[in-house]
Amino acid sequence: MDIWSTDKLVLFLIFFVPGFISMKVYDLMIPGSPREASKSLLDAVSYSTLNFAVLFWLIALIQTNDFYHRHFVLYALAVVAIMVVVPACWPFVYLKLASWGPITRHLTNPIQKPWDYVFGKRIPYWIIVHLKNGVRIGGRFGAKSYASSNPANEQIYLEEVWTLDQEGRFLKGVEGSRGIIVMQDEIRAVELFE
Repeated sequence: MDIWSTDKLVLFLIFFVPGFISMKVYDLMIPGSPREASKSLLDAVSYSTLNFAVLFWLIALIQTNDFYHRHFVLYALAVVAIMVVVPACWPFVYLKLASWGPITRHLTNPIQKPWDYVFGKRIPYWIIVHLKNGVRIGGRFGAKSYASSNPANEQIYLEEVWTLDQEGRFLKGVEGSRGIIVMQDEIRAVELFE
């Protein structure tokens, strides 16, 4: 029995590729530890099967009455949608559903750390970083700023550094500063302001 024969290879790809695409898009959206490809084979096949179950109506439509020969362009577009486009959309659908009020209490949030949840939104903040030695660093987290994501250690780059008064009010930007990087080992807490 030759497992590399064309028909078996095509069958494998059909049941692997859509799930693999869904998993890769999900991994790009949600920070986490990298998956081992060998351990993800069963997951990819399972997600592909779910994809085909939902799209069975479209598969049945394009496989009927010589559709391939009469509407080749539509057939090709449908195959691309079934194999690539729709599987790439499933993670977006899942995350939207997971954040929808009536469903959120029944699902575990896929984002593992509050750090990733807050900074993953890419919302600009005024920030005060409280260091373990008691020093406070004020700054602006904006479009050019960056916060690490899981599984990396929490680090933050603030594009603007500001001086603070005794009450923690932002006074003025530090002249000549190009920002600051604060390492996880130094951070005790991070305050966020609009």
